[in-house]
Amino acid sequence: MIVTSEEVREALDARRPVVALESTIIAHGLPRPRNLQVALELEETVREEGAVPATIAVLDGRPHVGLDKGQLERVANEDGIRKLGHRDLPLAVAAGASGATTVSATALLAARAGVRVFATGGLGGVHREWTVTQDESADLGLLARTRITVVCAGVKSILDVPATLQRLETLGVAVAGYGTDRFPGFYLSDSGHPVDWTLDSPEQVAEVMRAQDALHAPDSSLVVANPVPEEEQLDPALHARVLAEALHACESEGVTGQAVTPFLLAYLVRHTDGASLAANLAAVRGNVRLAGRIAAAWTGA
Repeated sequence: MIVTSEEVREALDARRPVVALESTIIAHGLPRPRNLQVALELEETVREEGAVPATIAVLDGRPHVGLDKGQLERVANEDGIRKLGHRDLPLAVAAGASGATTVSATALLAARAGVRVFATGGLGGVHREWTVTQDESADLGLLARTRITVVCAGVKSILDVPATLQRLETLGVAVAGYGTDRFPGFYLSDSGHPVDWTLDSPEQVAEVMRAQDALHAPDSSLVVANPVPEEEQLDPALHARVLAEALHACESEGVTGQAVTPFLLAYLVRHTDGASLAANLAAVRGNVRLAGRIAAAWTGA
């Protein structure tokens, strides 16, 4: 069912480092042609760290772990590419549909293929006004039952960060700051909330992964929260002002459900003159590079 590219399959068989990458940022997160340029750049970053990139997407109903350049171009340029969470995968397969994978779908397919390390930008989480809307990202539940290490810049700052951290704790998902005792805030180096554990090197992360296996712990994820460098973060004052405006606009325009996150993210891009997008890409680049190093430490490469 899952099509693993020859390069990825050979690397896994030889126990060489592999890093999973999501495809939603390619199809839905960036404008053309920049989206393809970034996709190729991120794959090259993985290679610079001695690992093999495994970008994941569903094409014509077949989940692919590892894409060639033509397939990347298709995800970047083809109209009608859907956005697929893990719940959508059986429907997409049965319908022969094509789609870019979100965090939850990417983590699931990567783990099924035997890839242990996954790099992304920011996780989904508990939405603001959760007590009214009951709106929570499917990322959290999937990570609670999937053995994979996710390198991210925390959760998207448009969400309820403390509630998300509480939910991760309740679900039994381990969270560690990378080189920090503060939980990063996606566009920001510090969300304003602490983490209980700090890991300072790829080797330390790999040791935690080995301990998970040795303990036969439940199949939950390890979240490695890697902050965007302070010099590349979105200005905190600008972030606070524009986010408040975005939340007000969202309420005024009656935006609800799945439309909330893309509405808020797009608002931030427009009203920060692209500075939020620059911070997002800086975070993704740093996460991908760190993931390559963790994958190398994990395999002993």
